[in-house]
Amino acid sequence: MTEQMNAVGLYKHLPISEDNSLVDVTIDKPEASGRDILVKIKAVSVNPVDTKVRANGEDEEEPKILGYDAAGVVESVGEDVTSFEPGDEVYYAGVISRPGTNSDYHLVDERIAAKKPQSLSFREAAALPLTGLTAWEALYERLGISTDEDKNKGKSILIIGAAGGVGSIATQLANEAGLTVIGTASREETVNWAKDHGAHYTINHRKPLPQQLRELEIDAVDYIFCLSSTAEHWDNMTEAIAPQGKICSIVETEEHLDLTALQQKSAAFVWEFMFTRPLFETEDMQEQQQILTRIAEKIDNNSVRTTLTETLTGLNAEQLREAHRKVESGKMIGKVVVEAE
Repeated sequence: MTEQMNAVGLYKHLPISEDNSLVDVTIDKPEASGRDILVKIKAVSVNPVDTKVRANGEDEEEPKILGYDAAGVVESVGEDVTSFEPGDEVYYAGVISRPGTNSDYHLVDERIAAKKPQSLSFREAAALPLTGLTAWEALYERLGISTDEDKNKGKSILIIGAAGGVGSIATQLANEAGLTVIGTASREETVNWAKDHGAHYTINHRKPLPQQLRELEIDAVDYIFCLSSTAEHWDNMTEAIAPQGKICSIVETEEHLDLTALQQKSAAFVWEFMFTRPLFETEDMQEQQQILTRIAEKIDNNSVRTTLTETLTGLNAEQLREAHRKVESGKMIGKVVVEAE
């Protein structure tokens, strides 16, 4: 008889105000094979992608399990696994095309998991994978920023949405890379948070950005990382970007973007989607394991901090609904984590 486990899933894609938007379910406990590792989940984090997937889609015949951040302990490994063994403490973000982490146990490809930072608890580690991978890939791969501090002297980056989950990591990494970091924030608490995490200056994303930059005696920025409403900020970004600069966004849009506005500046626009490598199983898929390993090293040497701000206890539908509500409120600073009891 197949062993069962508890999970939180959905059958209908509903507003979080509905009690059955997320429900407790019992499903088969998976078994590790191939390059998969089976992880006993200790904590998960909720991201905007969780809320978007929950709210949009067709009815499900089988419960759809969400969750794209986790920290836990390896229970067993597939026959082709080389990086882990039972008992290892790991953290990872998973992939959007497979069942998520909101369950007692979870299968993940070893190539996108890494050993968690030794100095962090499971809940502190669970706040990091998706945002850490997104920030790292955006800065160092999509925008092509050098990790050599000397090469970044005199260069600047504008991070739109600096106090959120990704922004909180991106400001730290950009500061460490030697860039002048300008973060956007609109409330006193988010301004303080952004500055505390590496922003040299803050400006208000609810007001025209180029004018505020000029008030800081910054005529243009070399890089822009957009974490909020790409279309809303498009005109501001195309005006603020320096000639031959680069803009990266993680926020999808149904509106057409005027790429011609970047032509005279020979400026580039690129997307960052953290799930690309595991979704398409690209040849460099294991790079995500390497990135998470580097982030863990930075955490353990105190050059980067976890961005956990709130913990809920109990990996069940009630606590996950509350976490979704917090993320959807638009007022989250840092990350919310749900810890298994």
